[in-house]
Amino acid sequence: MDSLFGPEGLLARQVPGYTCRPGQLEMARAVHNLLAVQDTDEPIEQATSLVIEAETGLGKTLAYLIPAVLSGRRVVVSTNTRNLQDQILEREVPLIRQYIAPELRALCVKGRQNYLCLHRWRQLAAGGQLDLFEENVEARIDQWVNKTVHGDRSELGWLSATSPLWQKICCLSHSCLGSNCPESSACFLNRLRRDAAASRLLIVNHHLLFSDLAIRKTGYGEVLPRYDSVIFDEAHHIEQVATTFFGFTFSRYQLIELAGDVERSADNKAGGEQKKQLLQAANRLLAAAERFAAAFPPAKGRFLLQSLPSQSTAITTIRDDLQLALHHLEKILATMPANDGPWSLYLDRTLDLQARLEMILAEQFDDLPVTEIRYTYWYERHERNLSLFATPVDVAPELQTTLFAATSRCLFTSATLTTGCRFNYFLERLGLAGDTPTLALASPFDYQQRTRIFIPAADFPEPAAPGYLQALHSCMETLIDHAQGRTLALFTSFQAMNQAWQNLRDRLPYPVLVQGEAPRRVLLDRFSRTTESILFAVASFWEGVDVPGESLSLVIMDKLPFEVPSDPVIMTRINRIKAMGGNPFADFQVPRAILTLRQGAGRLMRTANDRGVIAIMDTRLFTKGYGRLFLSSLPPAPVTRDLEEIADFFQGNPAADNRQTRAHPEKATANRPLRTEDDPLFEL
Repeated sequence: MDSLFGPEGLLARQVPGYTCRPGQLEMARAVHNLLAVQDTDEPIEQATSLVIEAETGLGKTLAYLIPAVLSGRRVVVSTNTRNLQDQILEREVPLIRQYIAPELRALCVKGRQNYLCLHRWRQLAAGGQLDLFEENVEARIDQWVNKTVHGDRSELGWLSATSPLWQKICCLSHSCLGSNCPESSACFLNRLRRDAAASRLLIVNHHLLFSDLAIRKTGYGEVLPRYDSVIFDEAHHIEQVATTFFGFTFSRYQLIELAGDVERSADNKAGGEQKKQLLQAANRLLAAAERFAAAFPPAKGRFLLQSLPSQSTAITTIRDDLQLALHHLEKILATMPANDGPWSLYLDRTLDLQARLEMILAEQFDDLPVTEIRYTYWYERHERNLSLFATPVDVAPELQTTLFAATSRCLFTSATLTTGCRFNYFLERLGLAGDTPTLALASPFDYQQRTRIFIPAADFPEPAAPGYLQALHSCMETLIDHAQGRTLALFTSFQAMNQAWQNLRDRLPYPVLVQGEAPRRVLLDRFSRTTESILFAVASFWEGVDVPGESLSLVIMDKLPFEVPSDPVIMTRINRIKAMGGNPFADFQVPRAILTLRQGAGRLMRTANDRGVIAIMDTRLFTKGYGRLFLSSLPPAPVTRDLEEIADFFQGNPAADNRQTRAHPEKATANRPLRTEDDPLFEL
């Protein structure tokens, strides 16, 4: 690795603008050592793992890609976002091909809904329904079909992301005819699978990888070709994504889609008595689905199923009625010819929905000790849908029997994996051994000179105190004025965001954008192009926002991002930790909030030339014992509680540096996790 990443290495000699970074070289060495370990004939009981926190600016993508390519193994690189996938394919892979491995075969594999289904497209075109969509759509897609390699939706820049047309022509598992499809030989998905099997480097997202693991677990196939090593980038998302794929979902929409598909196929492919029976069964299922959804309380939100009074008799009765409707449809579908039409697919979906409904509503009321409960059983009601869920309380056992048992090597990396400078939380949540090798590599950015962390003065109200909102909005106005706009304001709830937006939009002399008024991509584009603009946002904007340069010089976070403990999944996990003798606040809630805060803080410095302020409007960082854990996890920037210092900093006044050193000696200890027996560490 030294011959590639070192000061005199190949990259420094041949790649314009490349600068040797010691942290990148150290990471490349560690990844090389992980992948270079020789395989033995002994069966693999547990994957060899390595965990690396590589902060922004280190160049971690090349640090793992080059060793992966040179290892000779088939390696899957799994990311959480499409942006990182695009970066790997458009920047890193071409560079590696040009300078290191000209014959490299790399392929991005996405979920099947991203690819055109030739059979569905030609059925739709033959049915004469294309006049309902974009003008000249048939000619444009036909032209594209004749030249595309994999039928990837992203190649159709003119087709909107929300186009109802794509939903009718994309590949869906429940409509796939498999080897019985008349377009099987020309199928884009089949071609993609063949090309994936011939590639040494596969780029996927976490959802697809865990979908593959979940399917392999059932023994009914696989999504990806066999691989022996996995590199997880943006690894802090793994628990959340794994939770989705190792759980179960049952919804009103699933029932409506099944009934609608059966009705359409009955109209087109059945006749006589069979058509009559299919239509009656579909109508019966629709009616039962509506009665079932109506039996649940009308309040919108997420609730534990156990919160329903004594498993409401009405729900139990209607559940049985719904199961009978599904069973009736099952019997009719079983009489249909398996090789003529999609009937076998509909039968599989019917059986699957029966099993999901039974699993979710039959087990959650068992009187088990908290430590033995495997799933959280809950429901969520939206405006037009009702969904039931069985969510794993702990994904570690699932990962042991799927990911770690099926692969020989796993690398986990992200800019944010530690809390309080320790990897304990990440290792425990994924079930990794305490002695798993870890490496923490700091950002090469000059936070000391180019950034400040602002926390309000001691007289600023805490978030739950009277007067907090008024003080928050007033201080935000001052900070934004010092920054001359150029602000990303992150909130912990839509309510808090809307309150600030309504209060400040007419008081700020800069363009104000707010989440919800346009798609995320459009908002970020406007924000980056309009230098003095302000963007108010929540949720997904805490990470994945990459706006280098003058457009972003101030990141404001309204308070420490603790999750709502009444969320059904969070509540069950808290109860599990408590029952096992742990402290859920210190062991679970604080680490999760720290990781989110670090992601928010990471929006500021995207390049070495960026400069600005991270403002955290929560004095609990100094008034509570756990505040020191948060401070020790933030970038190593000087901390100030003085708004005049922020004004001087934005004006480029060097006196700000001297004043902060004298006024805030507490920063000398803020980067070390300190705890004593009498610390109020666990006090909210």
